[in-house]
Amino acid sequence: MTRADAMGLLLSAAARLITGAQGHWKGCPPKAEQRIYFANHQSHLDWVLIWAALPQELRAVTRPIAARDYWTASPFRHWLTREVFHAVYVNRQRTDDQDPLEPLVEALHHGDSLVIFPEGTRSNKGLPQPFKSGLYHLAEQFPEVPLVPAWIDNVQRVMPKGEVVPVPILCTVTFGAPLHLEPGEDKRVFLDRARESVVALRPHLN
Repeated sequence: MTRADAMGLLLSAAARLITGAQGHWKGCPPKAEQRIYFANHQSHLDWVLIWAALPQELRAVTRPIAARDYWTASPFRHWLTREVFHAVYVNRQRTDDQDPLEPLVEALHHGDSLVIFPEGTRSNKGLPQPFKSGLYHLAEQFPEVPLVPAWIDNVQRVMPKGEVVPVPILCTVTFGAPLHLEPGEDKRVFLDRARESVVALRPHLN
């Protein structure tokens, strides 16, 4: 077992210990097929939680999207995201001729699954912000890849803004029914439909 493999097992165990990292598959079963998982975004821990909630055999082929400037800012962060999570790095600051989706498209051509957050930034407003167009363009270029919505619940309370020590709180990831881009579907109609599919997975409060 490599050092990266050992760290992956340690981190998944830690995530489950602190948050429970419970995965609820309501709209589809966990399956060894290429997928794009898309979810609400509230914390830096979001993609760790999704990763930990996946069965172990799916983690090896599922890659999160990570901001290059933040996740390569220190040697440890860089090693962790590169060797343990096999992250796809994206540049938040780009020149006009750079395609922000290029690294994602390359990973999908390679056969990998992805975890993306279509809001593009974290939100503390409860409901997701309007989705940006990246998910639409990926759905357009890879119509055969199922798009699986997910709702991450409670993770923002595990690591409140400004805190550095996680608070043990039960978190869940609920996976919904896969979507596909419909023939001729308008971009904004699709993005609104995708956002609603995530919101519909919120736990109902009694």
